Amino acid sequence: MADLRTTVAGLPFRNPLWLASGIWGESGNSLKGAWDAGAGGVVTKSIGSQPRMGYPNPTIETYEKWGMLNAMGLPNPGIDEYPQEIAVARAAGAAVIGSVFGADADEFATLAARMAATGVVALELNLSCPHAKGLGSEIGQDPDQVRDVVRAVKRAVRIPVIAKITPNHFDPASLAAAAESAGADAISAINTIRALSIDVQLRRPVLANGLGGLSGPAIKPVGLACVWQIFDRVKIPIVGVGGIQQPDDVLEYVLAGARAVELGTAVAFEGIGVFSRLARELSQRLDTLQVSRIEELVGAAHTVSARS
Repeated sequence: MADLRTTVAGLPFRNPLWLASGIWGESGNSLKGAWDAGAGGVVTKSIGSQPRMGYPNPTIETYEKWGMLNAMGLPNPGIDEYPQEIAVARAAGAAVIGSVFGADADEFATLAARMAATGVVALELNLSCPHAKGLGSEIGQDPDQVRDVVRAVKRAVRIPVIAKITPNHFDPASLAAAAESAGADAISAINTIRALSIDVQLRRPVLANGLGGLSGPAIKPVGLACVWQIFDRVKIPIVGVGGIQQPDDVLEYVLAGARAVELGTAVAFEGIGVFSRLARELSQRLDTLQVSRIEELVGAAHTVSARS
């Protein structure tokens, strides 16, 4: 069986398949469930300073073959309540990555310090939610603000910091470079793509918020392109996100430069059993390709492309 172990920002993971933030991470038991099902790492819901209800329904529209549109509005119990959920997942042995969001560098730094104190192995900074006013990509589309946030967080914590980059920018790789220049230990790319669906009968947007974020297979080519461009611009590790359902989806991201990937919509559609299935099938696929370790393939498509 091929070796699926990987290392991101100096941290070892049993396989490259992580639970993405915002999916199945509402509670410690759900994080534990994803870990027990075979995830290599689990990313929490994005947590803020205060409890947040999120947007009213409807918040999700699903498309059978190509993905999901959502505008949840970053609902979360707040940093005062969430550490007890992390404790449940950590007690199960899970490698937990804590996700935080804030309105400015100071809020990010304060949240990061509190999240780090829960014992998470790393932090993921949500600089990329496409539909939360004054948060997410409204901050993360400005390289200077990305730099300020990452620098402030790095001063506040001693664990690895992963900056999650938005695709809703003309040059996502420049955002990754800004994060790296401020000391980020890794990049995750991408978050959902800003999108809209309209109900013709009602003559209004389907989602209560109007605009939402598109995820799933439809955005995989965009995610791959971002990872490809980021790999050419930065030296730090990359975590690929967007449209991963099958073993070759994982391998495409790895060949483009990712050392790990995050699964979100696939979990929503298939359940947490996707982790064990995908780990098994990925190992078998590598055996077929006569590759003994998945890390051998990181960025390999760039080498082939350069020779073409």
